[in-house]
Amino acid sequence: MAIDKRGRLNEEIFTYKRTKNNGIFLYWNGKHVKTLAGKASDRFLSAIAGQDHKGTQLVMAKLTGNFKHGNEKDDKSSH
Repeated sequence: MAIDKRGRLNEEIFTYKRTKNNGIFLYWNGKHVKTLAGKASDRFLSAIAGQDHKGTQLVMAKLTGNFKHGNEKDDKSSH
């Protein structure tokens, strides 16, 4: 089963910033969507350590819940 059938994770749709107090701000298309602090921040940094670009994108997608499972319907409805 392919996780990224449409190749979206090849793009830089997710970014993050590390704060002075070691918090993490996660962004999706430039919009702040999640803040990590404490152990969650540490787990995130450990999870992306050694990852390539696509792997880092996947970690952030899973953390934010912003990724498709492949079974969603299109917005276009056929009424």
